[in-house]
Amino acid sequence: MDVDVEVRTRIARPPQEVAAYAGDPGNAPQWYANIRSVEWRTPPPLAVGSRMDFVAAFLGRRLAYTYEVVKLVPDERLVMRTADGPFPMETTYTWAADSTSAGEGTLMTLANRGRPSGFAGVAAPAMALAVRRATTKDLARLKALLER
Repeated sequence: MDVDVEVRTRIARPPQEVAAYAGDPGNAPQWYANIRSVEWRTPPPLAVGSRMDFVAAFLGRRLAYTYEVVKLVPDERLVMRTADGPFPMETTYTWAADSTSAGEGTLMTLANRGRPSGFAGVAAPAMALAVRRATTKDLARLKALLER
């Protein structure tokens, strides 16, 4: 069974500012509760083909994996896939002007999709709930950081 989680939030900052901060892998440990570190395997700046090593803690386990940028539309969309790690995962960020906000705002979507195997595959429904909870908290932290 697949894990397929998508969470959205509105951030009272222009899309360019939200994308610049959230789309910079070096900032991930500040707003993702579970990400401990990020190290570039290819030289910055972020581009299609860029690779970064992430270390995270999730469900009581240490996870190490490498993300590769597979799509980048500046200030609109970033798609990364794991090149190695515990199970294949794709993470997509999208940023769009939020017309429902007073002033300039951004509707940000964070989607995580993957196919765990072995025991993790059996636990996919519970894993999806944990990913949704964590992602919701992470976007709330990002919103708080950018709106202060």
